Amino acid sequence: MNTDTLKKITGWIIILIAIFSAYLILFFERFNLYFILLLIFDLVLAIRFRKIFSPSTIRISQIILGLLFLFSGFVKGVDPLGTSYRVEDYFIAYGTEWMMPAAVFLSFILNAAELVLGALLLFNVKPKITAWLVLIMMIFFTLTTLNDALNNPVPDCGCFGDALIMSNWQTYYKNLTINFFVLIVFLHRGRIRSYYRSSAEWAMGVGFIAIFIGFQYLNYINLPMLDFRPWKVGNKMITENPLPVKYYLTYQNKNTGEQKEYLSPDYPYNDPEWLENWKFVSQRVDDPNVMPGMDLAIINFDGEDVTKSYLENSEYNLFVVAWDLELSDIGAFSKIKTLYQKADEFDLSMIVITSTLPEQIELFKKWQKLPTHLEFFNADDIVLKTMIRANPGLILMKNGKVIEKWHNRWIPDWDEIEEAMETGG
Repeated sequence: MNTDTLKKITGWIIILIAIFSAYLILFFERFNLYFILLLIFDLVLAIRFRKIFSPSTIRISQIILGLLFLFSGFVKGVDPLGTSYRVEDYFIAYGTEWMMPAAVFLSFILNAAELVLGALLLFNVKPKITAWLVLIMMIFFTLTTLNDALNNPVPDCGCFGDALIMSNWQTYYKNLTINFFVLIVFLHRGRIRSYYRSSAEWAMGVGFIAIFIGFQYLNYINLPMLDFRPWKVGNKMITENPLPVKYYLTYQNKNTGEQKEYLSPDYPYNDPEWLENWKFVSQRVDDPNVMPGMDLAIINFDGEDVTKSYLENSEYNLFVVAWDLELSDIGAFSKIKTLYQKADEFDLSMIVITSTLPEQIELFKKWQKLPTHLEFFNADDIVLKTMIRANPGLILMKNGKVIEKWHNRWIPDWDEIEEAMETGG
């Protein structure tokens, strides 16, 4: 085996080690020093043996990076409003709430940047400039996610939108792995030759920007064309055959301090001697019936939880979801008022769920001249934003199933509601 062949094989082995390291991220949700050392070792290999990488391994690294950036930008770009909520989380975490109005703009810029860089890498356009831009972006992302992992200012950075949820440590590990391929591309940027003329490259770059900005805008003025959240059309938000809920009780020995956890009612609660020596500490509930993302609690103005009566309604019912009435689309509420009158004729339940306080709700109802018997309920604003990317948005439900959803720009007329009931039941 000659030296060149050995170098090529070694280069491919190093690439495969990095890919295997990326796979291992699935198994490390928390801090693990040995795993961090493995990922750093991958980076050292990329630098130390940079001269052995062949054009094919460099191109493969470009393609892997391009696909990763395209995937990351796409799953966020398909839901730019959702990405803006993550941006707002960072503003709150870092005490820069004054930047909140810029969240949507920054969401568009961030998503478009990832998409464009991914396309440039994949099609090998302006490789030297692209290598620099990718390196700068990944330095920023890596430092940000390191802080997220260490200090947990936000629970989820949203790096892959709602399509793939990762812990903060996993996100940091992911960026370290991506940096391996970034180093290969950056260190060999001078060896990468473009396929196109300079004018064509600039035209492609501008074209990518225009396409991806337009793609995001379409998803912004409508509901996301791909919904990765639990409340997507067709999902059922209740469990049809509920399993028993388990209650675990923790008791502590008054003399030794020892703690024991018992599955209720399997503990000696009727033993006076045991009760004299042990004291109750805490209770843990294990409910296997909780649906992923199903943390909606519909609360009436008396503080009662009425979620089940509406969510488990066996008949069709309409949820008007408005996370903030003051910021909601007033024109949409004019259409909702007309729709409510028609729904009332056909005895179809329709309620408004919002995080707005009751006294402000009453003022809003008077201002909009809404029917007095249109019922309003409270719920957490984060949950409402998860349910539908609109303010307000309309959701048609039946027996816990999401039948259809509408953006505030496209509030349907009664014929559309009837059509959805005919086809979605």
